[in-house]
Amino acid sequence: MLRLDAVTKTYRVGAFGGRTLTAVDGVSLDLVPGEVVSLIGESGSGKTTVGRMILGLTPVSGGSITLDGAPVRPGKDYYRQVQGVFQDPFSCYNPIFKVDRVLQMIREEYFPGTAGAQWEEKVAESLEAVRLAPALVLGKYPHQLSGGQLQRLLIARALLLGPRFLVADEITSMLDASTRIDVLNLLADLKSRGLGVLFVTHDLSLGNYVSERAVVLHRGRVVESGPTGLVFGNPLHPYTARLLDSVPRLTARWDGVPQEPVPDTPEPSVLVEAEPGHFVRRVPAPELRSVS
Repeated sequence: MLRLDAVTKTYRVGAFGGRTLTAVDGVSLDLVPGEVVSLIGESGSGKTTVGRMILGLTPVSGGSITLDGAPVRPGKDYYRQVQGVFQDPFSCYNPIFKVDRVLQMIREEYFPGTAGAQWEEKVAESLEAVRLAPALVLGKYPHQLSGGQLQRLLIARALLLGPRFLVADEITSMLDASTRIDVLNLLADLKSRGLGVLFVTHDLSLGNYVSERAVVLHRGRVVESGPTGLVFGNPLHPYTARLLDSVPRLTARWDGVPQEPVPDTPEPSVLVEAEPGHFVRRVPAPELRSVS
């Protein structure tokens, strides 16, 4: 199990670093193999920072991240079990090299003694797992492939290590609609094979489509979490309700009425279990929707 317990990230800001900015505030969640958990929130809510801390790319200011009960130590052993795929597939490739280079770097670092034929077979299996034909992508330059192909190639790169967990940070946001659904179906297929996925997104419809559980972030704090059907079907925090109300509907016209910002939850506040498995941050009684 991959677990975050009260994880916090603060930055020093200002001309001389005299002030602090809390980007992530006491986030707790867990992820098990064979499950997709969506981490949902608007831009600036701290989603990507959470993913970067899991991957060891940003140090943790407080709290803990553990893997099977042991504190994580970023390095080769850890990255064999936890991998990440990021939002922009185009910036992950050097345009002067063929795309094979991102796969070859894995071989040099993790499989230096693997024979050529064995490595080619391993690469072919990984590409086929993400529905890419090796003959159509290997030997090509980045500009010769589509965004969807480049993104799936990065997922194949991660799968070469046989990880148990994947942090997928906004991996569909730069893809067109038809390619987006292919990548989501791919994640569902990988989940069925035992991969645990933290799906970071601002798009509620995608989170609802692909995940069993949802965690909603607002200004760096978890405001609601639980089974996706409960969080989306019976939102108890005003921020979650506001997100759902903002989703365009084909059968309803936008009324053009500006919405008031969601106020911060007063301190002290805690996550309470409103119904089995469904947690919501305690807010003033008039704003808390009753459990249906």
